[in-house]
Parts: sequence; structure tokens; C-alpha cells
Amino acid sequence: MRFATFSTSADPSPRLGILADRDTVVDLARALDGEVSVPSNLRDYIAAGDSVHARVTAAVNQVSSWPAEVTHPLANVTVHAPLRPGKIIGVGLNYVEHVEESSRSLDTDKELPERPVLFSKPGTAVVGPGEPIRHDGSMTQQLDWECELAVVIGAPARRVAECDALDHVFGYSITNDISARDQRRAGQWFFSKGQDSYAPLGPVVVTTDEIPDPHILHLALTVNGDERQNGNSKHMLFRVPRLIEDISSGVTLEPGDVIATGSPQGVGAAMDPPTFLQPGDVVSCTIENIGVLTNPVEAV
Repeated sequence: MRFATFSTSADPSPRLGILADRDTVVDLARALDGEVSVPSNLRDYIAAGDSVHARVTAAVNQVSSWPAEVTHPLANVTVHAPLRPGKIIGVGLNYVEHVEESSRSLDTDKELPERPVLFSKPGTAVVGPGEPIRHDGSMTQQLDWECELAVVIGAPARRVAECDALDHVFGYSITNDISARDQRRAGQWFFSKGQDSYAPLGPVVVTTDEIPDPHILHLALTVNGDERQNGNSKHMLFRVPRLIEDISSGVTLEPGDVIATGSPQGVGAAMDPPTFLQPGDVVSCTIENIGVLTNPVEAV
């Protein structure tokens, strides 16, 4: 299933939905009223566990067509970030080409890392599709992009073995790992990676049954329609199971947490000359089998 969080002009309260098709969203709680008690948001839904998800899946699979009163054209609703994670774990330098370009442009080590390079973003960094990425000129003049596959944790993971790691995944989404490069060079990692709006997320979360292998997905990013990134998750240095094993060795991953799995080559800092996001720009991330995440850049 493809989960989305949406609101309507008549009711601005975010609601949990699933996509019936590429153009229609179903209000899940209303659609299954009397059959399954559906939590009001995706994070609570995931935390409710496999039994609730199995009941919802069974009920959805029995529907041949949805009543009009529980469906909305996607064009008529506002799609929000699918969830606000408890924590976001970022992975740096997880694609070979990005390691090389970062060593040239960001003063990082030119050698491939021997274990995942991790950092974190707060939940307050999350914005949804169409929401602005904040460009605060007093904080940065080097606002950069990174299209990344987002892994949404489904079951608590603590000291999980690599061979069991995918059992703890609920699904996948898209995130744009926005970075203030000049803040990182100044030693301010938190302000480089964690400012408000620095983690666009969405537009949907696709469950693992629809993406059984997360390591064969095409990733691309455009700025104002011009391609900047073009890669494939098959080039990850550390694949999703290894990332979960490594992170969970010291940090418990909880339902609804997100792992941003790293960026392919093509960041703005590595362009010649270096090119960064400016107010008025529009950034779109595309990942195969998930969708497109688009955000404008806005001066604040």
C-alpha cells in the first residue's frame, strides 16, 4: 500500500489515507469505519503493529471499488509529510561517486568509509510536499540538495543482525537531505543538517511488499527542471540491512523512525563552479516506484 497524510479545504485536520490509484486518495478511517479501528496518523498506525496492518490490508484487499464519500481527487487535497519521525538518522558518504566528489569539494576523506557515517536530524526539520525549504541568508549562503531513499522503521530494532534487519522495515519514502555547507565547514553539524525545513519528506510511504528490494531504485533530482542528480540505490556502499544493524548496535530504532540512506553524486557543492539553492528555486526528487517530492525554496 501507499500511505499518504492529507487534508481538505473543508477540513484542515491531517488525515491518514491510502492511494487508490495515482489520482485518488482514500480516507482510511472513514472507509474502514466499523471494520477496523484505524489510528489517526501514520506514526501511530505503524506503532500499532503487524496485527492492525494485517487487518487493514485484508479489509482493503476485499474492496472492489471505494464509495465516493471516502475518496478525494489528489488534485483537490493538500498532501503533507506522511509522518513526523521520532528521529531521523542520516547516512553520509554512502555512494562511491559522492565520496569522491565530497573529497574534492567538502574536504572529506577520499578513502571509502569502513563503516556507515551517521548523523541525525530533528523531527522539526521535516516538511511535506510543496512546503518551502527555508533559505535564511544570515545562516547560510551554501544551501545544498541531496536526494535520498528514506527507510521507515516498522518494528523496534535493538542490536538487530543484518540478516533480520529488513523484518523491521515498514516501508520507503523520499527525503531531500538539505545541507548548509558553510555551517558544516564552520564545525556546526547541527545547523548544517538540522535546521527547520532541512528534511523534506514524502509524498507517500510505500510498504515493503511493493518494494521488496530497495537496492534497485533509480534516484534523480532537478533544480528548476535541470537535472542535478542521477543515480541508483544499487550503488550504496552500505545497504539497508547493514545500516540497520550498525545503527541499532547503539541506538534503538523505533516505529516511525526514518533512516536517510545517503546521496548519489551531483550535489551543488561539487559543481564547477559550486552552485547552491536560492530563493525562488524549485527542487524535485524522484525515486522509482515511490514518486516525486517537490519543494520551493523561500527566503526567510
